[in-house]
Amino acid sequence: MNIIKTDFLVIGTGLAGLYSAFYASKFGTVTLLTKHTLETSSSYWAQGGIAAAIDPNDSTEFHFNDTLTAGRGLCDNEAVKILVNEGKERILELIEEGMKFDSLDGEITLGLEGGHSKRRILHAGGDATGKQIVDFLIDKVKSTKNISVFDNTLVYQLITENNKCIGAKAHRWHQKENIIFNSKSVILASGGASGIYLRTTNPHSSTGDGIGLAFQAGTEIRDLEFIQFHPTAFYSSTGKTFLISEAVRGEGAYLVNHDGNRFMIDQHELAELAPRDVVSKAIFEEMKKNNLENVFLKLDHLDPEKIRNRFSNIYKEAIKFGIDITKDLIPIAPAAHYMVGGIKTDLNGETNVKNLFACGEVASTGVHGANRLASNSLLECMVFGKRSVDKSLDSLNSNFENISVRENDFFVDKNLDEKYLKLKNEIADVMTKYVGIVRDKSMLIKAIELINNIDADWNYEMNEYFSNRLASLKQVSLLIANAALNREESRGGHIRLDFPSESENRFHTIQQINKNLSFENA
Repeated sequence: MNIIKTDFLVIGTGLAGLYSAFYASKFGTVTLLTKHTLETSSSYWAQGGIAAAIDPNDSTEFHFNDTLTAGRGLCDNEAVKILVNEGKERILELIEEGMKFDSLDGEITLGLEGGHSKRRILHAGGDATGKQIVDFLIDKVKSTKNISVFDNTLVYQLITENNKCIGAKAHRWHQKENIIFNSKSVILASGGASGIYLRTTNPHSSTGDGIGLAFQAGTEIRDLEFIQFHPTAFYSSTGKTFLISEAVRGEGAYLVNHDGNRFMIDQHELAELAPRDVVSKAIFEEMKKNNLENVFLKLDHLDPEKIRNRFSNIYKEAIKFGIDITKDLIPIAPAAHYMVGGIKTDLNGETNVKNLFACGEVASTGVHGANRLASNSLLECMVFGKRSVDKSLDSLNSNFENISVRENDFFVDKNLDEKYLKLKNEIADVMTKYVGIVRDKSMLIKAIELINNIDADWNYEMNEYFSNRLASLKQVSLLIANAALNREESRGGHIRLDFPSESENRFHTIQQINKNLSFENA
């Protein structure tokens, strides 16, 4: 059995994973795992930008208050203070490393997005910020000798002993090779779970793998009911979609219905720049009221040259559908976008399982509350990625824990491929219909019943790839639906038709293997 020893094991190659790996390489050996390629992540697709109060007219206090407002009473104030203060430092460090953000006359240009009271969104490549930052860090990772990258490598089990994580079991798809990674610290940066929905802005690989791994390892999973639906994903009759950045509304785009009327003016004082949960709900209600599948973004009142330059990728993508965003109405509808809840961590990214850390979208650090403020996610990746590494240094000088080598016969039964994809799509259909933007008790009970029975005729094979994938999908979907059923209120990204108001009590939902769901005071 192949056992690889490494000081730091980082699972996931979005911004959180890449940043953590690069920073950790200053202290020891790093092994970086991704189940696809370095470029396959939600970070890579991120258009909007990264928020930081670097403008003289802005302040971290303003950023702090905007984040709390969006989080609807469930943010951890201390975590948010860390985010806005240390986030500013991480941005400046990234710039010192050579990262180039968009600028004009030598000054970084700052955008405005929903929920922000000031222009504080840094962009790179117009609407390709995620790609630019990820590419920048990929180059850094590839040129760092003590970082070993394993792509197309699926982690299917975390190895724990006495509530301490000491490594992971993985399968390399192309090599048909099983490997045990033995590590002093494991950092989960595996992304979110919005890919389990039919209509999503995420890559198809965002299926909550890290949540499933951490849950099985005994971690606490917090607030999974809060799935953020991005208000403005491109709508097409074929089902193909792509993200229309929040920054488009930040530059002055209007949301209009099929009659050409703006409807956000009556919904919120910030109109199109209201927090995402407010805008998504308003769009959903507008569509339902008129029994239509989309509304529109209107940009024809804005400077066309500026729009083409500022949003060049969106412009090119829309042209493929015969739409010129500078003059045509852009059909849009909400899509599953971001998992607000996740693996519960402390302020240093550590879970309740010793030496197991989580950062980025897979984590619940406390900064997002019930609804993430736009462009805080990339910032969170760097802030808590660094904190996770800093805390893990406590174990750096310790000896490797011995892993008793057992037969590691993980394999792929390709005969199950087609059947797995069918069930994967059925789960996506259930989640979209019953655990979507709005929910109620009957819908959620129906979802749980259908998901529980989805694999009735599936013959699970021990350590088989598709059996592992189906079990993980089912587990994560049930965790989301169960949390949503038990939160009997509407708050942030969780909207209950049967409980339309916020409760006076503020609480978190906590789920842990072999325990009943519990509530934790916020």
